[in-house]
Amino acid sequence: MHPRSRALPLFLMSFVAAACGGAQPAPPPDALAQRIDAVIDRAIADERVVGAVVMVARGGEVVYHRAAGLADRESARPMREDSIVLFSSVTKPIVSAAALALIDAGRLGLDDPVTRWLPDFRPKLPDGREPVITVRHLLTHTAGLSYPFFEKEGGPYHKAAVSNGFDQPGLSFQENARRLASVPLLYEPGTGWSYSLATDVLGEIVARAGGGTLPEVVKRTVTEPLGLRDTAFAVTDRQRLATPYADARPRPARMSADYSLAFGASALRYAPARIFDPASYPSGGAGMAGTAGDFLRFLEALRAGGAPILKTATVREMSRNQVGKLAKSSLGPGWGFGLGFSVLEDPVAAKVPLSAGSWRWGGVYGHTWWVDPAQRLSVVIITNTGVEGMSGAFSSDIASAVYGSPVAAAAR
Repeated sequence: MHPRSRALPLFLMSFVAAACGGAQPAPPPDALAQRIDAVIDRAIADERVVGAVVMVARGGEVVYHRAAGLADRESARPMREDSIVLFSSVTKPIVSAAALALIDAGRLGLDDPVTRWLPDFRPKLPDGREPVITVRHLLTHTAGLSYPFFEKEGGPYHKAAVSNGFDQPGLSFQENARRLASVPLLYEPGTGWSYSLATDVLGEIVARAGGGTLPEVVKRTVTEPLGLRDTAFAVTDRQRLATPYADARPRPARMSADYSLAFGASALRYAPARIFDPASYPSGGAGMAGTAGDFLRFLEALRAGGAPILKTATVREMSRNQVGKLAKSSLGPGWGFGLGFSVLEDPVAAKVPLSAGSWRWGGVYGHTWWVDPAQRLSVVIITNTGVEGMSGAFSSDIASAVYGSPVAAAAR
């Protein structure tokens, strides 16, 4: 057996349920390791990613784990499996789970109007009408909100100086919410889908419904019950924090304090030191940091039924397409969206090797993850290179390596 294919000693097993039947046999671990190793080695040799951590769990056992490359290129500090990275949108499913935990506890309602918790957050439609936005709209990204990088420079989000949740250190939630509410909604809530700052708004609702700050409520409902020691709205150990880099030629560029990367209709604006500024609001959509191992434990808890943080029925709803075909044009053919992440309905249409019913998302600091319940499989890809680690060839090549071929699962 390949040395990196051994299960981590009790790293994960106390948080997963007994294995369920019906899964396809796993490929030989040595073959799996060889395939994933080859993808990682090639990406680092080609200088598409600076450093990476890849972990694969099947049926509750970690069958592959490896750190490779550099956490800091300039000092030649190696990436480690416990390296901490800025999560960006890997934050979203954690905050969504915290919201659902409050719903399970009867402290928040899925169909509560946002104004029950945030009386001053009242964005309007272009015709001046003020529609009802609910917690469900926020969780499913059907509220009519957006992100600045989805519009051209000079658009309404840019004019209002709306923060994306990982820039503008020192900005309060109240000020960013005021700016966000000043921009007209894209559509009547519930009639469209747009990836957005909805989870930042949700985060403030989680704080108020949970009776604390967002970091306190997320710790109480999600990270502490799961034993996620390094996942927080703060960096638990600066010595283990990986330096962020951005796509550039001939090799990734080290991010400066205020860094802009062309993306979408305009650009992603990063402020890597934002997490160290206590005046910065804890962004529910992008504000956390953590490790690959912590996030794998979180995913496996959901995959195994939700204990000890969520009811099984709640996880079932979280991982079901809640938006019909509304997200098709944005996410691409075959994909829908649940309560916090995308859900695969048609692998052939989506041209991915994942099984139908899989869940997936990522983060613009360079991360990708997915859960394939049919294969009892959870995969976490953490890098310090945005956006290659999220939407470049690296993540799709890892997926092909995990399944053995680009269409292996789709053909089943």
